[in-house]
Amino acid sequence: MLLSVIMPCYNEAESLPMILAKVRAVPIAKEIIVVDDCSSDNTSDVLAAELLNDPRMRVVRHDRNRGKGAAVRTGIAQASGDVIIIQDADLEYDPNDYHEVVGPIMDGRVSVVFGSRFMGRHTGMYFWNALGNKFLTFLTNFLFNCWISDMETCYKAFRADIIKNIPLESNDFRIEPEITAKILLRKHRIYEVPVSYIGRTYEEGKKMKPSQGFWAIWALFKYRFFA
Repeated sequence: MLLSVIMPCYNEAESLPMILAKVRAVPIAKEIIVVDDCSSDNTSDVLAAELLNDPRMRVVRHDRNRGKGAAVRTGIAQASGDVIIIQDADLEYDPNDYHEVVGPIMDGRVSVVFGSRFMGRHTGMYFWNALGNKFLTFLTNFLFNCWISDMETCYKAFRADIIKNIPLESNDFRIEPEITAKILLRKHRIYEVPVSYIGRTYEEGKKMKPSQGFWAIWALFKYRFFA
């Protein structure tokens, strides 16, 4: 089976060579699809250099900055693998966890896997970010009658036929609750596994903002009752 690694990125020139090296080193048959969301640093130059020696890699560049959700949707549309996983470009998540995350799908045991930071090793997570995540996860469990521990995790993996047949619309960070809500509404159960997480600081380029939590709450209610 082929794994499609979808990597949305925006102004991640500094971390891209290291995260791409980590992804390539994982001994799983894969393709890497990097979606450059119209970065304003030298991300495009870094990706051009990375492309030279990697036939498994493809780069798609947006002609304007559209947001993480739009980049994820572009990557999913471009994917040709049997299984799809989302990988941020900022080194917070460790590709060495791929076997744990995608293994249950490749073995045919489940169709959707989330890698939970709250079940695994983690550091560098801000208290208020963790608390906000816990609240959003609680709200997800309450609204959709499920029991997961990390709705906002980056490491979401799916059978490709499932995620490609779900119409997604979010352009920003609301893509996380949208994906989760629509997966659950289609009666797919989410299997969780522990993953490691080393969160970066805002000084190091962390992009999450408190206002995104309010939009995530709206998205959960929207897709539960109005979509």
